[in-house]
Amino acid sequence: MKNNKRPLILVTNDDGVSAPGIRALIDVAKKIGDVCVVAPDSPQSGMGHAITVNNTIYCDKVDLSDPAVQVYSSSGTPVDCVKLAMNKILDRKPDLCISGINHGSNSSINVIYSGTMSAAVEAGTQGIPAIGFSLLDYSLEANFEPSKRYVEQLCRQALANGIPKNVVLNVNIPNLPAEEIKGTKVCRQANAQWKESFDKRTNPHGRDYYWLTGEFVNLDSGEDTDEWALENGYVSVVPVQFDLTAYTALEQIAEWELP
Repeated sequence: MKNNKRPLILVTNDDGVSAPGIRALIDVAKKIGDVCVVAPDSPQSGMGHAITVNNTIYCDKVDLSDPAVQVYSSSGTPVDCVKLAMNKILDRKPDLCISGINHGSNSSINVIYSGTMSAAVEAGTQGIPAIGFSLLDYSLEANFEPSKRYVEQLCRQALANGIPKNVVLNVNIPNLPAEEIKGTKVCRQANAQWKESFDKRTNPHGRDYYWLTGEFVNLDSGEDTDEWALENGYVSVVPVQFDLTAYTALEQIAEWELP
């Protein structure tokens, strides 16, 4: 990659290197700095922070017909892609990692399942400022144009001001026309969960199988949450920490009678 004053931006996702959402990120990133894309060769939604340990990983350069962008397609998970970028592809540390734009929400509890956010978290663990972007639209024909304004502003602010150590940003964008998005809210993750069930079915050979279904249930009535922001037409920005220590519980657990 070029080593000049332009920042180096690593772009990745979990929907695959050919997904329209990642093209939107590339369009924005090119305006800001030098761009390297390392993304899965197929959709990897819901992979969380999975890594490949019992199989080989392939990584091939892709011709995007754009000399300003280097693109690599990997058989690995989103987290594998970030690890490969850092260890084998890039010759310097990125100034920023952006992941997405995901098809569908990664707000609230969805953040722990998200391959999009796990790629950003992996970058964060390596000291790279990182942001995961998601659009609340699962359609392959989703319109990412209204998102670009918010992606660009957040990227420029992150580069100018930095992101706190051990924190990455989880950004969700409502599926609304540009003129109907009211602005941006920095907020907390809502307390919500999936009420899940497994639909039992039988294949033509008589073997039972299961299909995961579920309903998203928001248990949080607060007006300072990502769910409230999205429902009310705002882009939600949630600072996410990957230190999972429950500091508020340390004292209580230390009082247990332990050997």
